[in-house]
Amino acid sequence: MLMPSSKRAGAAVLAAALLALASPLTATAVTAGHRPAARHSYGEDTLRQDLAAVRQAGGGDVNVLARVDRANRAPLMARIGTRTAGSPDPVPWNAHFRVASTTKTFTATVVLQLAAERRLSLDDTVEHWLPGVVSGYGNDGSRITVRDLLRQTSGLYDYIDDPEIQDRLINHFDENRYDTTPAADLVAVAMKHRPLFVPKPGAATRWAYSNTNYLLAGMIAEKAGGASWQDLVEHRVIAKLGLRNTTVPGLDPYLPDPYVNAYLTTADGKRLDVTEHSFQHTADSGVVSTTADLNTFFRALAGGRLLPAQQWREMRQTVERTDDPEDVAEMPEGTYGLGLRRIPLSCGGYYYTHEGDGAGVNTRPAVSADGRRAVTISLTTTTAPPDLAALNRATGTLVDHALCDRPATGTPQGRVSAGPPA
Repeated sequence: MLMPSSKRAGAAVLAAALLALASPLTATAVTAGHRPAARHSYGEDTLRQDLAAVRQAGGGDVNVLARVDRANRAPLMARIGTRTAGSPDPVPWNAHFRVASTTKTFTATVVLQLAAERRLSLDDTVEHWLPGVVSGYGNDGSRITVRDLLRQTSGLYDYIDDPEIQDRLINHFDENRYDTTPAADLVAVAMKHRPLFVPKPGAATRWAYSNTNYLLAGMIAEKAGGASWQDLVEHRVIAKLGLRNTTVPGLDPYLPDPYVNAYLTTADGKRLDVTEHSFQHTADSGVVSTTADLNTFFRALAGGRLLPAQQWREMRQTVERTDDPEDVAEMPEGTYGLGLRRIPLSCGGYYYTHEGDGAGVNTRPAVSADGRRAVTISLTTTTAPPDLAALNRATGTLVDHALCDRPATGTPQGRVSAGPPA
């Protein structure tokens, strides 16, 4: 079974059982290279200030790490918090974390590579590749294409919202943390529910976020690519780019060292360490990475190193979000493509991203349209999940400042020390 990796995760994961606990953390912010910021450019002071705002938006007791990579310039890095609760050890610069729904961009990239090789077509139906899998209760795989899956226009029920799955995640996380439910079984859960809508030729395109779409996309990639979705991602993306700190661990519940422990608070007021689990093992959420590797991945994607021009254009063909009020409320700007959000920049143009929200972790990567700049923010909770609308506003501000090369206003917060990145 999968951990919530969509925009709902912050509210879904133990949301009904969380109590706020005071958890003061040692605040540390450090950036790479010790280069003074240019007078009118984004530098270490502004990154530190923006990261403090992200921490405040996350509830004030979260651990945060950010990295900004820029063409022909030294990276900027900043961190606030500690590696474990009650520890003086700071967040590691190269901490590994579960990227949750950011995995969807990896999966979409592989599917588009297979389309470029004519092993599948984006216009193929789900029924063509997975006969009988999407059926019953009004579900019809013959009316849903691979493109619909990747751009979230299938209308399929999100299996994460199933009441039994919600109960396991919210009320029985500890007992189920090593859950290994296969993707096909999770799709079967979604098929017990009527779809939100069914795509109709000639009708206006409707959009609603569903993790079920990417389970199916992964299953189709496996048939077309002749290997597991994990192997496809590892061979076609991770190995191709030399992402040495990115893995697809599958059912392995452990993170590679170093990492930051994630915690949530249960109904009885106890702190539960949720770092170790197997929930996130499917094609909608199963990648583990670092801020440096995610920046490399997104810059390579935008720079044309992973997809031919035609498929990169397809990936950036976005649609308006129509049928998901929660998503619109949390991320009010931007449109959705094939495993990518497109969000406007205050300085003009757009950036591309895909958020990831899981058990105690939130990931916010972003890349400029030309691939020259990328930033990734990783947040780890110590008590309750953050309010995603507030978090997205704060991370969106940091991203906008970094990609527009624009200084923030105000006064940096937190105790600061400097040192080289790991």
